[in-house]
Amino acid sequence: MIVENTQIQMRKGILEYCILSIISRGETYASDIISELKEAKLLVVEGTLYPLLTRLKNNGLLSYNWVESTSGPPRKYYTLTEAGVQVLKQLDTTWHELVYAVNRSTQNKTNNN
Repeated sequence: MIVENTQIQMRKGILEYCILSIISRGETYASDIISELKEAKLLVVEGTLYPLLTRLKNNGLLSYNWVESTSGPPRKYYTLTEAGVQVLKQLDTTWHELVYAVNRSTQNKTNNN
């Protein structure tokens, strides 16, 4: 139980970073974000993604564009704002620092056994 809770918290902590990274590649539809996260083994459901997208938009990190669809209602495509690009750059730096720190910490532990 403790391991599962820790795993969930770790995934939640990096989810916004991953979403911003995916959207940074270009205009992105929400279902494409979900598919990409699932392929990366970061299982996400719509009920998790849409509130995150709304919060990121409300914080000025995302904008969206309605695009007509030939197979149904218009679709909302997300892009990063300039503020979103800047936040993503900062998160990139933080991520690399965390990877270094975790690798260093876990390697020291492994080497001492």
